[in-house]
Amino acid sequence: MRKWILYILFFAFSFSAFATHNRAGEITYRNLSGLTYEFTITTYTYTPSPADRPELELFWGDGTSTIVPRDQKTNLPNDISYNTYIGTHTFAGPATYTVYIEDPNRNAGVLNIPNSVNVVFYIETTIVINPFLGPNNSPLLLNPPIDNACVNTPFIHNPGAYDIDGDSLSYKLINCMGEDGLDIPGYMYPSASTSLSIDAFTGDLLWDSPIFQGEYNIAILIQEWRHGTLIGSIVRDMQIEVSGCNNNPPVIANLKDTCVVAGTLLTFPVYATDIDSNLVTLTANGGPMNQAVSPALFNSTSGIYSATGSFIWQTECEHVKKQPYLMTFKATDNGFPVKLVDIESMMITVVAPAPQNLVASPLGNSILLAWDISPCSNAIGYKIYRRNGYYGYVHSNCETGVPAYTGYTYIATVNNVSTTNFTDSNNGLGLIHGIDYCYMVIAYFSDGAESYASNEACASLIKDIPVITNISVINTDVTNGSMYIAWSKPDALDTIQIPGPYKYLLWRANNNAGTGLILVDSLSGLNDTIYNDDLLNTSSFPYSYRIDLYNDTPGNRYLVGSTQIASSVFISTIPSDNEIKILWNPNIPWINQKYIVYRKNDLTLLFDSIGTSFTNEFSDVGLVNGKNYCYKVKSIGSYFSTGFVDPIVNFSQITCDSPVDHTPSCPPVLSVIPDCQKIENSLLWTNPNNNCTNDVISYNIYFSSSSNNLELLASVNNPDDTFFIHKDLITIAGCYAVSAVDSFGNESVLSNVICLDIDSCDIYELPNVFTPDGDGFNDYFIPFPYDFVDRIDLHIFNRWGKVVFEATDPDINWNGKNINTNVDCSEGVYFVVCDVYEIRLDGIKMRTITTSLHLLR
Repeated sequence: MRKWILYILFFAFSFSAFATHNRAGEITYRNLSGLTYEFTITTYTYTPSPADRPELELFWGDGTSTIVPRDQKTNLPNDISYNTYIGTHTFAGPATYTVYIEDPNRNAGVLNIPNSVNVVFYIETTIVINPFLGPNNSPLLLNPPIDNACVNTPFIHNPGAYDIDGDSLSYKLINCMGEDGLDIPGYMYPSASTSLSIDAFTGDLLWDSPIFQGEYNIAILIQEWRHGTLIGSIVRDMQIEVSGCNNNPPVIANLKDTCVVAGTLLTFPVYATDIDSNLVTLTANGGPMNQAVSPALFNSTSGIYSATGSFIWQTECEHVKKQPYLMTFKATDNGFPVKLVDIESMMITVVAPAPQNLVASPLGNSILLAWDISPCSNAIGYKIYRRNGYYGYVHSNCETGVPAYTGYTYIATVNNVSTTNFTDSNNGLGLIHGIDYCYMVIAYFSDGAESYASNEACASLIKDIPVITNISVINTDVTNGSMYIAWSKPDALDTIQIPGPYKYLLWRANNNAGTGLILVDSLSGLNDTIYNDDLLNTSSFPYSYRIDLYNDTPGNRYLVGSTQIASSVFISTIPSDNEIKILWNPNIPWINQKYIVYRKNDLTLLFDSIGTSFTNEFSDVGLVNGKNYCYKVKSIGSYFSTGFVDPIVNFSQITCDSPVDHTPSCPPVLSVIPDCQKIENSLLWTNPNNNCTNDVISYNIYFSSSSNNLELLASVNNPDDTFFIHKDLITIAGCYAVSAVDSFGNESVLSNVICLDIDSCDIYELPNVFTPDGDGFNDYFIPFPYDFVDRIDLHIFNRWGKVVFEATDPDINWNGKNINTNVDCSEGVYFVVCDVYEIRLDGIKMRTITTSLHLLR
């Protein structure tokens, strides 16, 4: 046995000695083709350890694994070895895979990992293969996961993540993981005098400040996002060695995020100083310095007390991305025993230049757009935006695309960067004469990046057909109503091609949409552009019109063109409590900027203006319920183009209505007080007239003897009488609610429902002692005072289990004699079992009482 114990101890010691080495690491990958990816494991190990890993087992997350050989090992200062392992794997299909390694063990002495020498080193990377999101490469981590810090001095680190696909990155601290990818038992974040945190956007890790010397491990989860969807993640497990120092870190002057137009040179200085007058060295890394085409340069310098570096980047169109590039600048001093650092991060966004020289030209009922080709040939194409009327947009710094606040809306995409024209025909429906259409164009890229917006270009259709301007109600009547219709004649008519004479045909429909048009009349000549349409039911219907222009040359009669359909402003009303809402929705080709609402004055019989609306509705409030009010609306609009009446003014029909109260009052708030002796319940509630309404005239009281199916119990017809007593009950158990009724008969929802049960009264209970000795006190076994018991079923047993008394009367009244022999029962302990049938909220319910009874004489 001793031999086996020694062998086990030796084996455990040997395993520990040969396995204690892992300091830090991560797993990255790149897509080779299709479902095939190349993964790189990077580890940092303890150089003196006899444990060495010429190969590692890499688990692919699909139930398989591969032994991956080491590709490189480099011994670094401070007993650190840098190792890389490269493996290739083809996945079976789209899915989410967690790729990981699990290697014994971590190096000894990590302060925030209990017994770290025997804790498994685990790192993982998640890859999401989604054909709809496209292939993906993990970010590259440009800064090593081994760093140094000083006690009581703020420590800063950045992993220097760069994503070659331009995906968004986010960062968070997580627990270091051990066997099976589980959190390490007892793991805790390193102690800090103030805080330990990471910037979710930049990845700056700030430990302010270490308290104790020693080695610590933390884990950073770096997640990739594409179009708002998580597409992968990396877990970096890093080690920080904290030492005692008499030194202050250098400081880099603040750097601000910036934008640069592709094709221009970005250059700026970076300054660092050291309060201890140590030697300061400036270095930098980031996405701009890792470009295949025209990478950025940073001229690093060193100096006593201060150092200055120059960032230089000749940007190109290949650098345009939706996501900004992260640059990290690092200032390192030559302090002892730890070289302290400061890191300053900044974001650089490379924006594509705007398409130039946008021009808009009318062409029939369309507008032709043309612009210069984007200087960025890697753009996918262009997006077209339109609005009515000129805005005067000038983009602010880094404001790409066309912002919604300009009123421009997206109308089309051109999917070829070489195609530099577009015809806007309003999706084949044709544009409207009289509107000044304005456009902007942007270039867009495969990752969603957008250029700055082009200049605004505006144009109106050539006025070679009539343009309708007025559809206004003159008179409101069921049979004698009349409408005013007006239009603007064409002023760019080709009289050589269309010699005339000319004729207008007027069409009408009794609806908003212009369906079912009928011919009303014809007018000869171009100048006859006004028409009064009579004998209409303007009270009940809106009316729509269209005017056709015909060339009426004998033997050559044909349609020249038609106006857009336009309808009258037809108002409808929705009455409610002391209020009438007025609604309208005209179908018009021009744009109405505002509406004036009029109400008839009962004294002057004239219509007075009562308000202005910039939408298609208006609420007239503070009215008297039941009183009749009459309204009409005036619309004021424009075509935003020259050659038309401006403003365009039209009137609706007149309509009348009366406000009526369909809105119930607020419900009262109820309280109920039971009286168990009188067997009655007192109800008290609040008066809604005191806080939310003013016309409650009565109350309805609802009751149920069970917990459902409330029914009307009584009504109280005085709004100030908020008290009611429910009498003549057999039990206080029941549920109550109250509603309020207003002067229009509207009943509120029920108040809070209050249910009472007999628990608020005296519950049936039995004493445990009685003395049937004839002294007039406690001679009978009776219950304590009780309420609402229908019956009982009581049995009293002696110590041998024999029944000595039975009763169904709730009052019991046992005199201590044996029910079988009528002989006094002897002193002693008896056992009582009593089924009590109580009149409760949900009916008669049985409750069993078991107790002991002491009989004394």
